[in-house]
Amino acid sequence: MSEPFIGEIRLCGFNFAPVGWAFCNGQLLSISQFEALFNLIGTTYGGDGQQTFALPNLQSRVPIHQGQGSGLGNYVIGQLGGSESVTLNTQQLPQHNHPMNVSVAFGTVGSPNNGVLGVTNSGTPSAPADGNLDFAAGASNTTMAASAITFTGGNQPHANIQPCLAVNFIVSLFGIFPSQS
Repeated sequence: MSEPFIGEIRLCGFNFAPVGWAFCNGQLLSISQFEALFNLIGTTYGGDGQQTFALPNLQSRVPIHQGQGSGLGNYVIGQLGGSESVTLNTQQLPQHNHPMNVSVAFGTVGSPNNGVLGVTNSGTPSAPADGNLDFAAGASNTTMAASAITFTGGNQPHANIQPCLAVNFIVSLFGIFPSQS
């Protein structure tokens, strides 16, 4: 294998960084110890720029090319984005409703199968004293108030991770200083 460029990043399937390489885990390095690498990446990924600089942190991250693709956002080198979990709010859901339909006819069946809530003998669409709901056959002819149905859900975030395979990213600490031309 040819000598790598300083700062070159590679994928590896083993669990250690070879000699002359380091994991892309955001660790801080001494500028005085790795001057050539600091001259290439500076504090793009962190560090104080006086004593230390940081390596890229690709832990739980997917690399993306800098720049702007057709119809895509513009990304600058070192920019972070995305989230491992997302909580959707009402404005992000497709517009829909959950009306509660009832019939003004007296209930004629004891099962909701192919029926809707019907009026009980007392004249209201509610459970009679025996605890069994009355259902009317056929289609509904009125919609109850929206307050007849309550909210549900825990408002908890859900995983937002694409299918993935964990491997290690390593960066070369030494090697050939890349030429720009």
